[in-house]
Amino acid sequence: MNAPIIDPLQGDFPEVIEEYLEHGVMKCIAFNRRGTLLAAGCSDGNCVIWDFETRGIAKELRDKECNAAITSVCWSKYGHRILVSAADKSLTLWDVVSGERITRTILQQTPLQARLHPGSSTPSLCLACPLSSAPMIVDLTTGSTTVLPVSVPDAGNGLVPASRNKFSDGTPPFTPTAACFNKYGDLVYVGNSKGEILIIDYKTIQVHAMVPVTGGAVIKNIVFSRNGQYLLTNSNDRTLRIYENLLPLKDGRRALDDLEATHKELNGVEKLKAVGSKCLTLFRDFQDSVTKVHWKAPCFSGDGEWVVGGCASKGEHKIYIWDRAGHLVKILEGPKEALIDLAWHPVHPIVVSVSLTGLVYIWAKDYTENWSAFAPDFKELEENEEYVEREDEFDLVPETEKVKESDVNEDDEVDIVTLEKDSAFSDSDMSQDELCFLPAIPSPDVPEQQDKGVESSSKLVDSNHSGSPLSEEAGPNGRATNHASSPLEDNSIADDAGGSRMKRKRKPSEKILELQAEKVKKPLKPSGRLSKVKNKSVADLDNAEDNSNLYI
Repeated sequence: MNAPIIDPLQGDFPEVIEEYLEHGVMKCIAFNRRGTLLAAGCSDGNCVIWDFETRGIAKELRDKECNAAITSVCWSKYGHRILVSAADKSLTLWDVVSGERITRTILQQTPLQARLHPGSSTPSLCLACPLSSAPMIVDLTTGSTTVLPVSVPDAGNGLVPASRNKFSDGTPPFTPTAACFNKYGDLVYVGNSKGEILIIDYKTIQVHAMVPVTGGAVIKNIVFSRNGQYLLTNSNDRTLRIYENLLPLKDGRRALDDLEATHKELNGVEKLKAVGSKCLTLFRDFQDSVTKVHWKAPCFSGDGEWVVGGCASKGEHKIYIWDRAGHLVKILEGPKEALIDLAWHPVHPIVVSVSLTGLVYIWAKDYTENWSAFAPDFKELEENEEYVEREDEFDLVPETEKVKESDVNEDDEVDIVTLEKDSAFSDSDMSQDELCFLPAIPSPDVPEQQDKGVESSSKLVDSNHSGSPLSEEAGPNGRATNHASSPLEDNSIADDAGGSRMKRKRKPSEKILELQAEKVKKPLKPSGRLSKVKNKSVADLDNAEDNSNLYI
């Protein structure tokens, strides 16, 4: 779509289903950093990588040891690696270009979500959120795990050991806990079942700040915006909340030390809350006050201007879109299939959603072309109007002034090598080779089962067979398979029990049978060409294999 003819007053959010992707039963999706590749985890344990520009499959990652459903997929920062978590308690790290498995780690619990460390181009650390245990840092190289704290005691210095596995108020040990890295991966933000956001240094396993969430409901999802300035939480009270990140994007750990130094007089939970108030502040909350629906897979748009959440109701495929100010701007209604995952394209106003049936729907913007952008005096009409020209409109007017000369110096060299820095990827390292596309590998067509060896088609078939001059041979299922092509044959195809294809033969006419009998008594010599037939005489046979091609 040409940018000059797009109406600038239209909102940059999707509106309609453009198309859908189908490959097995897909469960979860994730875009790479540029949005050129889309990874989808399937129910059979495979991971499919789609070329999002052509909507074709670029690569399929198959693990013979994994037959369980994929629970999450995550790209590395520059797209060279993919982390896949599965229901068989495995974490698998793949090399995208070669399609080879790098490492495979088995956990004690099923990981519902796994995220690679965002601060490295070739990460070996990941954050895993298991089904019934606390979030943990996993070293994919060695397989070692470090469990993160999910609560703080009511007294003490606020540091919780990693071995703590029960809340002080006697609640169940763990519910599925949400956690995520910040933009550069030096801190982990954990949302627990007591409605608290904990800011943890994963290297020292210490809680440095705590932010209580209004209502104290269980936090099901927690995710940062792409630029790291906003944090989005999804709670059991059916409310989405946006928090503004007050810490610097880089060196957030050092900023926490400075905040702790300013609150030396406080201890325990009071100190953690005081520091937390300087780290996050509530910006906006979203909820459907009418239907009171639960939300699933909330996320930001690529530029952070829009907030999107999927409806968690069964049998409904609805996507709600708000602007950051809190206004509901669009409700996308899809087919009557439950929504299980969604993702916003990093650059374009496109949302991709996954249905319970395993289809991936692509929601795009319904553009309205603004043709008046081509000329300032161009006027668009809602309906036809009768035009009345002016009296002097078509009079010849002598040229009164010269056309202004262009100020562009045509002798200057045009730089076509230097790349302009994209504001959407301001943290890109130009020295790092980023994987944006995969080479297309065409998949060969499966050849149909063909009949074996016709050594010579010049032999005549004995009259003990079908009585036809057509060359026949026993197929793999013991049936006779026709090898000759004739205009007298019926070209319809019949599938037999063995799955092979056979041509139906047409019963030869009496004239052909007579000719065949004469041929058996006295074979004709091949003539090289068919002569024309007059007075119902028969043409000479070109070859014995074409003796069915008779012109009567």
